Amino acid sequence: MRVSIPERAIHAVVLALAANIWMTVFALQALAGEIDPFVGDYTGSADVIDADGTSTPRDMSVSIHEIKSGFNVSWSTTTYKDDGRIKDEKYSVDFQQSDRPDVYSAAMKRNVFGHEVQLDPMKGEPFVWGRIEGGTLTVFSLFIAENGGYELQQFDRTLAEGGLNLSFTRFRNGDKSRSVETFLTKK
Repeated sequence: MRVSIPERAIHAVVLALAANIWMTVFALQALAGEIDPFVGDYTGSADVIDADGTSTPRDMSVSIHEIKSGFNVSWSTTTYKDDGRIKDEKYSVDFQQSDRPDVYSAAMKRNVFGHEVQLDPMKGEPFVWGRIEGGTLTVFSLFIAENGGYELQQFDRTLAEGGLNLSFTRFRNGDKSRSVETFLTKK
């Protein structure tokens, strides 16, 4: 049977569409697989080192779970002050796939249409995004000060046997102001 040129063109278009659909399904499955190795609850302790060399003990925990539109990272820290005070902080951020592979936008509030959107750093709110690169899930938070200065926080959570290696760094206007490295045990 001879196939005319128009039929070949139609076959080519159908094959291209089928390949595109297959690639889309494969990409969505790969996205779900990207976060799978990180899913779980983790705990640990560390001494946070400030720019002046002083350290402060902290207990830390992180919970990473899949959600309908992506994944959620929730973390908390308990800081023990020299004067006996205890300070607890808790954060939770939903992430969804961006237009870039392995880069995730934070969905921290809903707009007037009910869609999850980023916060506005020009209003003093953090601009948050994440990425998965190899065995490391990184969460970045950018804060813009009233005077136009900035603070950038970077949380690297790297897969390790029995848990995650956590590396946290905070930069203020390009200068490193705080860091911590510790191991978080998977519960």
